[in-house]
Amino acid sequence: MESMNELTTYTSPNSTDVAHWYRAARTTDFPENGGACVKYGDQQIAVFNFSRRAEWYACQNLCPHKMQMVLSRGMIGTASGEAKVACPFHKKTFSLHTGQCLNAEEASITVYPVKVVDGFVYIGFTA
Repeated sequence: MESMNELTTYTSPNSTDVAHWYRAARTTDFPENGGACVKYGDQQIAVFNFSRRAEWYACQNLCPHKMQMVLSRGMIGTASGEAKVACPFHKKTFSLHTGQCLNAEEASITVYPVKVVDGFVYIGFTA
């Protein structure tokens, strides 16, 4: 199991603070209405193609509940109009906008800005 220090390696940047847009993959590499995991340095990032809403999201792949790299395999949906992902193991749900846990008092997750340019998905990082 990963230690709680693992959570400190993820930091949510504001879209105005992005110093580097990482080209993660082609849009066609991601399932519709689902997610996949990409690596950025030593971080695992979950990227979601929420095609029902024509939106893209990215967050840490590490679920803070049991410290497992599983969020990219979670189910995506909405709660009160807000996009969310549910951990596939214990169904803790997290906002894909803010990272806040929506159904428990779990730690928040890190979310990243995403843009799509010329058929590629880019994730924004501060370094």
